[in-house]
Amino acid sequence: MDRREAFQVMGAAAIVGTAGISQASATQVHGQDHHEDDKAKVMPPIQNIHLHFCGIHVAKTNAKMQIVTQHFCAPINEEVHQCLLYDSSEKNAKLLGVEYIISDRMYHELPVAEKRYWHPHTYEVLAGGLIGPNMTPADEMNFMKYILTTWGKTWHTWPDPRTAAPMGDPLLMWSLMADDQVDTAVLAERDRQFHVSAKTLREIRTREIGFEPPQVPFPKTVDEIGRQWKATGEDKPKKNP
Repeated sequence: MDRREAFQVMGAAAIVGTAGISQASATQVHGQDHHEDDKAKVMPPIQNIHLHFCGIHVAKTNAKMQIVTQHFCAPINEEVHQCLLYDSSEKNAKLLGVEYIISDRMYHELPVAEKRYWHPHTYEVLAGGLIGPNMTPADEMNFMKYILTTWGKTWHTWPDPRTAAPMGDPLLMWSLMADDQVDTAVLAERDRQFHVSAKTLREIRTREIGFEPPQVPFPKTVDEIGRQWKATGEDKPKKNP
């Protein structure tokens, strides 16, 4: 099974329950009811969204600015996925921005100047920061194994969802990459909202995947390129003893 198939299998059922839309429901388009067959014709990019997961984004310019972000994703091909980002999974959630996810192979072929925009997912997966709220435990584990070494390029065009309208320039977001970077209050609220435990997820994933969560310092500047596993030396994982 390739990466695209894995995303599809693990997200197909989850996206329906999270969005509050049943398979048989109708949607309003220009004031008229259209069933699912019609919706697929008039909204094909939206219909292609099949996967929901939740993570904590942090501004690359400010490690203290952290926000729980809902990802609704679709594949372009086996190595590229694109996600719409929201501040919640409710009907009237605010559209925060977009994230593009690419394979590790594709990342390493990017120009050096481009790499500064792309953050790793290794710590988020292993430390329990990423969750699939509507996935079964087995599907969530399989998804985490697939996304572990991918890279994301994320822009929040609504930087502060507390404002009534999107304000300011788009904000380049990053990923948490070490224990001392985590806002424990934000993580605790995420755990409470979704009835999960980051600590328990960490124990399960490090044991199942076999690697320890990385401890990589937060970028000192927006131009600093991310690393998946170690701050210096060969960027390889540390095996879980």
